[in-house]
Amino acid sequence: MPMAGLDGIRRKIDPTIAGFRPIDQNVFAWTEEQRSSFKHQPSSLNEALHTLEIDHGFLTESGVITEELLNQWVDFKRQQEYYAVRNRPHPYEMNFYFDL
Repeated sequence: MPMAGLDGIRRKIDPTIAGFRPIDQNVFAWTEEQRSSFKHQPSSLNEALHTLEIDHGFLTESGVITEELLNQWVDFKRQQEYYAVRNRPHPYEMNFYFDL
């Protein structure tokens, strides 16, 4: 999300200190404690929407996007995209499970 990146620049957030950094090691060999030292990007639309619900000040501070608009947009994305896709089989699943 470009706006989040600009917000990070404006607030002078160092991504490595914030827990986002490149890792040139086998993280699967790490202990759970070591793996908890770095943050993950959202891995699904629902996780991204949840993260946006928690941290969205960078979008609403100018007044162009209101809290109400943001909440409506998140609800719409959840209903029209996330649940619609989650509740249906993926085409790969059809190929994987149904040998036609």
